[in-house]
Amino acid sequence: MSDDAAEKALLRRELLGARRLLTEDDVHAFAAALADRALGLPELTAAGAVAAYVSVGREPGTRALLDVLRARGVRVLLPVLQSDNDLDWAEYEGPDRLAPAGRGLLEPTGPRLGTAAVLGADTVLLPGLAVDARGMRLGRGGGSYDRVLARIDAAGHDPARVVLLYANEVVARVPEEPHDHPVHAVVTPRGVTRFAS
Repeated sequence: MSDDAAEKALLRRELLGARRLLTEDDVHAFAAALADRALGLPELTAAGAVAAYVSVGREPGTRALLDVLRARGVRVLLPVLQSDNDLDWAEYEGPDRLAPAGRGLLEPTGPRLGTAAVLGADTVLLPGLAVDARGMRLGRGGGSYDRVLARIDAAGHDPARVVLLYANEVVARVPEEPHDHPVHAVVTPRGVTRFAS
């Protein structure tokens, strides 16, 4: 394991430990504030299609955000985890059209649109554990979103890339490996930070 990979593993453990300390009330309050901040983003108000995800456990909450985007007429694409950790996509059709999936995830039950469906998104909302002042994002380590971002880059597509986090997860430095991709902005319950592209 490289030094950067080892640093990432340590940072992941620390941040996941901090999330475990959040109460249900904390999670709900932060989710409401996060949705308020995110829904004012030009990247979301002007989007016709958004690739997002369903938050689970103590992740920064996305469910209210998904419902408001859908009510606005935005096409919301949600990931479907494949056996090789790549992501297929399906359209969000409401909370009653989500089903439990592996790893504690909730996934849409509608038709699968293929791995390239993300190329139709104007904005990609990314899960993560941290982001630093350069916009480098730390994910959970499965590589699913690294593949998505590499696919976007290879296609020459340039959607807005926004990560949703808690305020304490904006850190001084995220260890960087060659496959990592920076984001354009981070939204926390306290506000929005943008990064130079």
